[in-house]
Amino acid sequence: QVQLVESGGGLVQAGGSLRLSCAASGSIFRVNVMGWYRQAPGKQRELVAVITRTASTNYADSVKGRFTISRDNAKNTVSLQMKSLKPEDTAVYYCNADVIRSGYSYSLKYWGQGTQVTVSS
Repeated sequence: QVQLVESGGGLVQAGGSLRLSCAASGSIFRVNVMGWYRQAPGKQRELVAVITRTASTNYADSVKGRFTISRDNAKNTVSLQMKSLKPEDTAVYYCNADVIRSGYSYSLKYWGQGTQVTVSS
């Protein structure tokens, strides 16, 4: 099995910063794309940022220039540095990873349990 464990959420004032981290563990052969998604109350889950093994990145327009995604392939971790936070960034943030398990040739997508980010105005 594969587990994704997130950390780093919390309450911050508008304009502040937070850093989210996610570690993948278990029977892993390779982790391909990793990313962060978020879901605000009453809204659908949306992509925030993704990063490939070769560090190619893609961001939602709403976070470009404020958020930075990074990863450590050796540790199977992904982080999201969030700056200039706005109240509209308030959501549950989920880590996502595309993982090839040991002994398998195909990948499966895994999700973390989510971490709450609340930005007060």
